[in-house]
Amino acid sequence: MGAKSAASHLRSNADGNSTEHTALLATPHQPNYTGSRALTRDQYETDEDDEIDANESDLLLARTASIQSGTGLAPESLESSMLRGRQRRSSVTHITRPRDEPGGYLTDDDVEAVIPAALHKSGREFLIDTDYRKFWTIFMGMMLTYFIAAFDGTIMASSHPVITSYFHSSNSASWLSTAFLLTSTAFQPILGRLSDTIGRKGPYIMTMTIFAAATAWCGLAGSMTSFIAARAVCGLGAGGMMTLGSIMISDLVDIERRGTYQSWINAVYGIASASGAALGGLMADTLGWRWEFGIQVPPVILCIILGVIFVPTDLGIQGKRESFMEAMRAFDFQGSFLLTCSTTFLILGLNLGGNILPWSHPFIIASLAISATCFPLCLWTESKAKRPIMPLKLLHSSPRANLIFANFLASLLLNAILFNVPLYFQAVLLTSATESGIRLVAPQVSASMVGTATGFLISRTKRLKWPLTSGTLLSLLGAVVLSMMRRDWPVWAYLLCLLPGAMGQGFQFPGTFIAVLAVSPQAEQAVVTSTLVLWRALGSVLGIACSSLILQNALLAYLRAYVTEDGDGGRGPAWKEDIIERVRGSVEAVARLEGPVREQVVLSYEAAIRVTFLCCVGVGIVMVCLVLPIRLPRLGARK
Repeated sequence: MGAKSAASHLRSNADGNSTEHTALLATPHQPNYTGSRALTRDQYETDEDDEIDANESDLLLARTASIQSGTGLAPESLESSMLRGRQRRSSVTHITRPRDEPGGYLTDDDVEAVIPAALHKSGREFLIDTDYRKFWTIFMGMMLTYFIAAFDGTIMASSHPVITSYFHSSNSASWLSTAFLLTSTAFQPILGRLSDTIGRKGPYIMTMTIFAAATAWCGLAGSMTSFIAARAVCGLGAGGMMTLGSIMISDLVDIERRGTYQSWINAVYGIASASGAALGGLMADTLGWRWEFGIQVPPVILCIILGVIFVPTDLGIQGKRESFMEAMRAFDFQGSFLLTCSTTFLILGLNLGGNILPWSHPFIIASLAISATCFPLCLWTESKAKRPIMPLKLLHSSPRANLIFANFLASLLLNAILFNVPLYFQAVLLTSATESGIRLVAPQVSASMVGTATGFLISRTKRLKWPLTSGTLLSLLGAVVLSMMRRDWPVWAYLLCLLPGAMGQGFQFPGTFIAVLAVSPQAEQAVVTSTLVLWRALGSVLGIACSSLILQNALLAYLRAYVTEDGDGGRGPAWKEDIIERVRGSVEAVARLEGPVREQVVLSYEAAIRVTFLCCVGVGIVMVCLVLPIRLPRLGARK
């Protein structure tokens, strides 16, 4: 039954003042619904032979409401209106409002109002269809901001020794990454929700302006303190540009074609990240480190100009446009403050603990305590907020909760592996830092290529589940084979061990991003995107911090078990403790050891890293358990 036939049938029934209701309606006088079936998540998985018209699908979805109750990962009630999937035919005999809404059941008049609304929603137009040239101008500007932000984020990897040496502050190097990560993570949910109320254009231009000013500040910094502060502001601008860019693409392109443009972004991001890491040291040695930042300012200014001219003012606004003051009155300030505090102090505590400061330091304990206090308060505040900064339904209803937490664990797993694999090469295989870095090139290239291909394949196959399943299983396989590595293997064997995890990363991250957008209404695209990015960033921090904590404790236990004392040779308890402290503090100290003690230390590192990878296997199993049960729709062609 098409949408027009449904409408005409309902109108004729109403005009004739019939005492009997249509098959799609029920009244309080009809309490028995024997044999009826409501639209459920089971209809997401489709049969090849059973097909329902796209407009009829929108009509039925728009007129269906279900009650979300209980706790845990319960199914959500509605799917995105942009999805045009095949669905099993269903004999729908009743549609009701939620019990807590007035009116109880839908009437014929309600259906008269719903039909045009549903059809209008299904005909939503995107800028890519209405103004192709304008779309590509905006999209090219976004890709340029992605390139610059990714380039800036990785340029510090190879050039920070030059910068810290210039300021005679090598012991402050870790603050550079901490400051950038802190601001680029903590403020993203706020920017996403703010853009929902006042539109995307203002926040997008504001973050680009902040990034340009902060980058110029980095190039002009006169002290290490000033440079660290500039990097913190840079993180705010870079994180905002990338998050808002991802949100805006969802406003400009329908979900069926979203994967294709996500692939272009993945390709640009991969090229920029590799360029920043490769050219950072070269530029610092030739042009000077200040020009690393100076050359980034003109392209960002160009992006600002393109944004001011071409980005629509009403982009991202759902319904009535609010003034800035109206948006501020409805803004969730309490939730924003508590979420920012919990995130900020968690990152500070985990990033500095065991690195700059010992875990027993009062600042580390206080930071983790504040985070542990603020996060539950944030959850309580969000449950009461009218327009929450991070809606709790994203964290307790399937499939979005499964997708977000699986993505969180994937980020944790990836960063734990990236942190410990170079350590294995240097402390166990006794290679140089340069050689261990070269061995990571092939896996990173493969991850970038797979990630680029994934978006195109999603757009072609219209299926969302296979990248997630493939990615999680490959990530689990990667952790397993890494836990089985031995010292006497050839070089190519180690490279093969790294490929499954890298390919899993390439499948899972873009696949999760497209899937979580596909199962979210257009009005929630911004908050869903920022929440996903927030949890992914937290996963990266926890991956490094937790794996480091496991490694250091296991290493200490194995060193005390394997390193033997020799009283006759002057190797007593003091000598043993000195060896343990030296090799725990510097990997380079392992290669400088001689005789049996070096073999004992190498065995200790090998065993400790294996324990860490076995913990990664446990994380991978949980991730697979989150992904396998979820059911996702198939993307269909828009009509």
